[in-house]
Formats: sequence, structure tokens, C-alpha cells
Amino acid sequence: MQSVRQLSDEEETCQRAQMWGQRDTARRNAVLAHPAGCPRRLLTTALLLSLLLDPAILLLREHQDLPALDQNASLHVTFDPKTMTLRWDCRENITSGECLMTMHKENSRVKKGIKGKECRCTFQDHSLHGGVSFTVKVNIGQRWISETLVYSNPGVEGTAAQNFSCLIYNADFMNCTWAKGQAAPNDIQYFLYIRDSKKKIERECPRYLSDSGTHVGCHLQNISGLSFYSYFLVNGTSQKSGIQFFDSVLMLKEIERYNPPNNITVYCNESHCFIQWEKPRTRKTLSDREFQYQLDIQRQSNIRRSENQLIVVSGDLGNKYNFPSPHPRATHTLKMRTADARRAEWGTWSQPVQFGSEELESSLVHVYVLVVLGTLVCGLMLGCLFKRFLARHSLFPPIPRIKDKLNENQHVDHESLWEKFTHDAGKADREDVLTVEEVAQGPASG
Repeated sequence: MQSVRQLSDEEETCQRAQMWGQRDTARRNAVLAHPAGCPRRLLTTALLLSLLLDPAILLLREHQDLPALDQNASLHVTFDPKTMTLRWDCRENITSGECLMTMHKENSRVKKGIKGKECRCTFQDHSLHGGVSFTVKVNIGQRWISETLVYSNPGVEGTAAQNFSCLIYNADFMNCTWAKGQAAPNDIQYFLYIRDSKKKIERECPRYLSDSGTHVGCHLQNISGLSFYSYFLVNGTSQKSGIQFFDSVLMLKEIERYNPPNNITVYCNESHCFIQWEKPRTRKTLSDREFQYQLDIQRQSNIRRSENQLIVVSGDLGNKYNFPSPHPRATHTLKMRTADARRAEWGTWSQPVQFGSEELESSLVHVYVLVVLGTLVCGLMLGCLFKRFLARHSLFPPIPRIKDKLNENQHVDHESLWEKFTHDAGKADREDVLTVEEVAQGPASG
């Protein structure tokens, strides 16, 4: 077998440089062998030499010695969850870089660039209890170096607080509640910490709500120090096992329930009733268009509430509503409640406000009662008469009577009647008439 000589990078570079040098020398000698006849030829020669020398110079620069770089170098990345800041060791020759935060549970990423020669990245508050990975990638001497840090949730699975929720009411108060984890031991105890989005104020719950000695809620009477977004962290302690933490980032505007409108008034004329009100007090001052209102108008005589339709009024209509109600009108009750214009999560109802005439309502009731009673009485009377008539005809049917022509007609012609009688009598059978004469008896002879 023919052996092949292996050349190192340096030897190969030197050989290429020598080859380019020899070629340049030969070409230079060939050019210089001809005398320069004019300045134009000299300029052409100079350009040709520059084109021939550039490839050799670039090849030499490509294989110049680079700065020594430790392939096993570490940036020593650390993470502070309280400030959401990622830090690493600073180096003078870092030119650029970026930070990447990956949430395992949500499967989402957040990327931030490194400003100048800073050796840290600060992220906005995010939920960390599902596990997070941080990756730092920096450029050192035209080489990229990256390092990944995994921030996990230590403790036994299923011991963290669950069903966490918060609610702001009456503009100044907030209640937060949660439940014990399914795998939490009996001696578990939870603690709530709240931090504003600017990471300047962090406080522990001032008043816990307990169930069998375990904290399952928190009541705050002053939330003025909290910002638009707030970070909530529920830690746990136990002597039996490690407890996982639960955290959440909440937008305070989304968990606030508004009070009913203020100063609800009703003015009525012959055809309409004008309803006016004022927007409620909220945690932050909001414009009218950020509210919506719901009106529930009922008649007192209307027992079935489902027949009444709820009326929704936008806040940008001037906080008023024109309700058609011609005079005379019965007594009505009005209730109202408020919600955010972008979410129909309604607050509590206001106290009922009455308008209309109670006398009209009572008089109408009397009229209705009289009409009903009159109808019943008439119906009973007609029923009795009809029943009596039917019973009489069924029990005592009418007997046919002989027609008395003599009595019916008082002006009877007796002569014509006698003639008719004698005429009719002649048609009958002839009868012998016996005449009896009375003979007077004489005195008896002695």
C-alpha cells in the first residue's frame, strides 16, 4: 500500500501561501518584463497585482490563531423567583446574547434580549408551579455558549393548594380561597404571599380563614398597594413530607365584582318614566363606557317573574333609560346591577325602587273582584233557572185539553145554533113520543 502523508492545518496553510506567492512572483515578473509604455499600462498592472494578492491575504487571515476557549466553561446561571431575575457570570468579551424561559405546563416560551453587557434577564411574573426551564445563550469571541437551568417544584406531588380563586368586592376588600391538596398530610399549613407586578411590595395574608386549623382562605381589607397584575403564592409546611407550592398571576380588573349603581331615581310623566343613576365606586377610576347595567322592572301584581325581561343598558348611553309607561300606571319595582363592559359577570342587585300609583293598583283589584263576583252570581242564577225549567217539563208534561168552543167564543148565535141542532136531530132515528095526560079522579061513591 502506498502511504499518504498527513499534513497539519498549519503546514497546508503555509504550502498554499507559498503556491500563491510563487504564482504572484511569476506573474509579476511576466508583467515587469514588458516595459511600461504609458501610465494607463501602469494602472492596469497595479490593479492586476491587487487582485492577485487579495486571495492569499484572506486565506492567511482565515487560519489566524483564535482566542483560546474552554469548551467546558460554565456560566453559573442562577434564578431568583422573588424578582423573576436570571443571572450568570459576567465576561468582558461577551458581545450579545438572549434569555429564554419555557413553561412546561403551558408549553409556552418567553424570549428576552440581553441589553449591552448586562449579565441578567428580568422577566414579568409568570406561574412557576408547573415547572420552568431557563436558557442563557451568549456570544463570546464569535462563539456561542448556552446553558440551561431547570426550576422545578419540589415536594410530594398532590400536596399543593388547589382550587385557588380570589374576588374583589366593595372596591376595597378581597377574599381568596383554596382547598387542601389531595395528598396533603394532616399537619399541613398553608401561607399566602401577594406581590405587585412592579416587585416592590410583597405582603403576607393579614387575616387567614381556617378550616379545622388549616388555612384555606384569606381576607384583605386594604388592597390599595396592589397594581394591575399581582402575583399570588401559596406555600405549605409539614413535618411529615415536602409540600409543593402553588402560584398564579391574576389581573385585578378581572376578579373585581362591581357594586350596584348609586342614586337610582325615577321621574314619570303621562307616557314615560325616566330612570337615572350614577356609576358605582370601583378600585380604580373608570370611564362610563367601561360599564354595563342590567335593569329588572316588575309590576307588583305580576307574580310570575319569568314574564319580565331583563334590560341591558350600555354605560356610554349617559346612565339613563326611558321606560314606556302610560298614565295611569300601576306600582312597579326597579332593581339594577353592574358588570364590566367586556365581561357579563354581574354584581349584586340594588335595593328595590318603587314608582307608580298604589291607589290605582288597589282600585283595579276591587274592579277585578266585582267583575268576578258578578260573573259568578249571573252564572249561578242562569244555571238555577235552566235547571228548574228542565225539571218541570220532565216531571209534569202538559195534558191535552178539550176545546170549549162555547166558552172560548162568547158571541155565539143561539138561533143558528138551535137550527143546526134541530137540523141534526132530524137526521137521527125517529122515536115514538108517548103523551101522558093527567085525569082527574071523581069522588068515591059510598
